[in-house]
Amino acid sequence: FYLTGTQLAPKEKLDIPVLFMPDTMKMYEAVVVIHVMRENGENWPYEDSAELNKDLKSSITVAENGGIQGILWIYPVHGIPEAPQQKLVPVRCRARQRVERRVEVLLTGVVPGANAMAAARNSATVNTNKPANIQEEVQVTDGFSTTVEFLYELQYQSNEIKSQLGALVGMHLIQRERDTESGIVTLIFNIVFAPNRPMRNKATLVVQCTTGGVWKFPMLFIATEPEVDDVINIEAVGLNKESIVGFKLTSQTR
Repeated sequence: FYLTGTQLAPKEKLDIPVLFMPDTMKMYEAVVVIHVMRENGENWPYEDSAELNKDLKSSITVAENGGIQGILWIYPVHGIPEAPQQKLVPVRCRARQRVERRVEVLLTGVVPGANAMAAARNSATVNTNKPANIQEEVQVTDGFSTTVEFLYELQYQSNEIKSQLGALVGMHLIQRERDTESGIVTLIFNIVFAPNRPMRNKATLVVQCTTGGVWKFPMLFIATEPEVDDVINIEAVGLNKESIVGFKLTSQTR
């Protein structure tokens, strides 16, 4: 849309509304351009046009008489659609034990077609520089030579939770498929949780399509109290007399 005739006083702020209503799970690109001119119609003078660098020349409009007629502010906008919040997936395990669970996630609204790879090459939102054990790349083929790529990652609410939970949780993709009729992509993960103490922490499984769509699946990792190691029985030798029993503790670390 175009907004014209807006007057701004010196150092006044202007709010520009940007509305995003995606109908498919792909990234949309737009540019917001602000063109400012003097209210009296006069130009801004400058001494030598040769001194203007290339970046500055693209941000101004020059009048016929050589003055600066208008100044441009250009803001690129990337609209990344995000699927509605999914149901919480709890993973429970007793401390000092290990549990494996399969988690199935459904990705609706995936954009099919041969343009998926081109969108992947042009996308500036996917970061592939993260460690392989945190973020993996998934390719899903629907049988018609159309490949859609995904990246998945387990994100934590804070660095403190990441340091506590990151080494205790393992995630591996074991199956992926695509329904050719509905277009729904199914990813099945094997989640391994091996807590060393009682805890209750949240994490989010984030799946991002290289065409721009994002799906988030909240997870809750619950570690309950561990089993009792042993029962210590102390027999009394008499009233007001001490009874002593010894037992060994083995440290699992140095």
